[in-house]
Amino acid sequence: MPIIRVALPVPIPQLFDYTAEDALESDVGRCVRVPFGRGEKSGLIVGLPDAAEVDAARLKPVLHIQREVPPLPDDWLALVGFVARYYHAPLGEVVALALPPGLRRADGVSADDTDPLLEVAPAGRQVMADARRDSKALALLRECEEAGVSPLRRSVIRALPSGAAVGDAFRRGWLQLTVGNVPRHHATGRPELTDEQATVIDQVLNAAPGFRPWLLQGVTGSGKTEVYLRLAEAMLAAGKQVLMLVPEIALTPQLEHRVAQRFPAANVISLHSALAEGARSRGFVQALSGHADIVLGTRLSVFAPLPRLGIILVDEEHDASYKQQEGVRYSARDVAVWRARQRGLPVVLGSATPSLETWQHARAERYGLLSLSRRAVASSLPKVRGVDTRRLKLDEGLSPALQAAIGERLERGEQSLVFLNRRGYAPVLSCPACGWISRCPHCSANLVVHLADRRLRCHHCGCDGPIPHACPSCGNQDIQPFGRGTQRIEARLIELFPQARVLRVDRDAARTRAQWEALLDTIAAGEADILVGTQMMAKGHDFPKLTLVGVIGADASLHAADFRAPERLFQQLMQVGGRAGRGALPGEVVIQTEYPGHPLFQHLARHDFDAFARMALDERKVASFPPFSYQAMLRADAPVLKDAVEFLQHARRLGEASAAAGLRLFDPVPMRLTRLARRERAQLLVEADERGLLQGFLLQWMKLLYAQRTSRELRWQIDVDPLDV
Repeated sequence: MPIIRVALPVPIPQLFDYTAEDALESDVGRCVRVPFGRGEKSGLIVGLPDAAEVDAARLKPVLHIQREVPPLPDDWLALVGFVARYYHAPLGEVVALALPPGLRRADGVSADDTDPLLEVAPAGRQVMADARRDSKALALLRECEEAGVSPLRRSVIRALPSGAAVGDAFRRGWLQLTVGNVPRHHATGRPELTDEQATVIDQVLNAAPGFRPWLLQGVTGSGKTEVYLRLAEAMLAAGKQVLMLVPEIALTPQLEHRVAQRFPAANVISLHSALAEGARSRGFVQALSGHADIVLGTRLSVFAPLPRLGIILVDEEHDASYKQQEGVRYSARDVAVWRARQRGLPVVLGSATPSLETWQHARAERYGLLSLSRRAVASSLPKVRGVDTRRLKLDEGLSPALQAAIGERLERGEQSLVFLNRRGYAPVLSCPACGWISRCPHCSANLVVHLADRRLRCHHCGCDGPIPHACPSCGNQDIQPFGRGTQRIEARLIELFPQARVLRVDRDAARTRAQWEALLDTIAAGEADILVGTQMMAKGHDFPKLTLVGVIGADASLHAADFRAPERLFQQLMQVGGRAGRGALPGEVVIQTEYPGHPLFQHLARHDFDAFARMALDERKVASFPPFSYQAMLRADAPVLKDAVEFLQHARRLGEASAAAGLRLFDPVPMRLTRLARRERAQLLVEADERGLLQGFLLQWMKLLYAQRTSRELRWQIDVDPLDV
């Protein structure tokens, strides 16, 4: 009886064999439902071996093979295989991460549920037909016409060969749908290119065919998105698909809207974790079947199967959101580069402030460098002004200079943004009488004061409770919020400028996509005068009336323990400052700091990222930090810190036996946030001078660690190329 080998979502690096009477080679890449232990699990068929790895008498039969949708292709299996190998994660867990839950369950999902043959988007944005079944496709076309989607017509690109099926005609491009008079894939509303944009596009499109990674380094407002759209247009015209990655779900709606406007008849699919299961499954299957033209999404979309893939575009490539911080700890940006190499196609990594690793690759000519040094619309970059706060008395964090600048914008009818990357009203509630502070009972962190709804919340574990009327320790009723967050700044700005419309933009104000889009519409319509925002406002937004950005609390990251903190601070400040003066009006950035002479702020004032990058890389080279070394972090957590540390000490002893020259195993230490959700956490850093040396060591070390018997209460995971150390 045929044997199938299945990857299951279990935390061990093992594949499992089952029997299937009707299994064929064409079933490799299909989802499957199998018995496992006392229950059932869904997995993916990855092979049909000649013999089982266990006694044939122990093999169980499969319960269901999902043949309602096409199998995942070989290149997709190679992709998840690479992720499993490089990040040392079980293949089944990588597959579970990459597949939409609706498909992964393999419980008899129908093709109609996951792969609609006809989809009509709102307001005539797109009309897409997949006419694989002629009669059904034609019936659906008639139904669409009867539903009032008009004008809708079918255009014969060239005469159909005798006997050609309508579905085949769609796949081959002989038959198209058009909305009005706009042909499929035709771009509309294109702005004039600057000379720099035209040069960049020509460089990418005229490069030798095959794999080529590019860094698109462009100042804020230089028109990087327009470059992406022109490259996408060229690929669609050539019959290819486009994969476009953005770092956060918050950036998806406006980019999705812009892409849909530019390509009104293209099938634009959005993929991210916030989508409903059905929508994500439909989008995934449309990508798999080749009927998605553009896939736009967050890090999960890097796994979208795309048979006609022509280019990968990664916006804000430096953003830490591309790195998964739980489960399989992969970097979508790095996986995108590997995938482009695998498929032999270009990948464009865009940013005004690229990661130092990517910047170094470009300077070493491993990546091609594309530069946009001037803004596309505005005549100049915003002026950056530092305000020395060492001898100033701040009014709830606001300096007199910043208040005056906001007042000037109000008089001119312009918008201002006050940036503070800390939501809530205050970071902590404290009692001046006995010293009590609002600590989270489950984490090594404080409960944050959210005065708007009178709650104390932990931003790490979600612990939530009412604000006490008196100190829980001594009964003192004069308990005070200490420090400030966006809610507190918002309240003070309302008092200072009662005539202004103050709008707070953070994750408390925009918990859903609808709320987020409503906030953006309000800002774009000029119905807000002063914005108070967190990092949600730092990138991807273009508001022509926004001319002032004031930054509060920028010094906290200057002397942080994480060696990447200065890089992140510079990127954040340059990105949020880039929101100012993007239209015809000049912009200004006011940064409040106690260290006005710090080199970071000096480089920022000159908009000189390259000078900052050279300085930061020189410091890292002396310390042998990445990109001059390669790292992995072994983390463990348990109810008691001692157990986590002892496991890591044992792991270190196991690793020392096979550690070659050039590889360093450090001592286990508690993590900075030691306690999280009632679990104590520690970590052990592994560092090597060469990537191959690190990977070879991890391969052997992981085998030893998986073979260890550990308490059920203890959990451990490996993080390759960690961002938090």
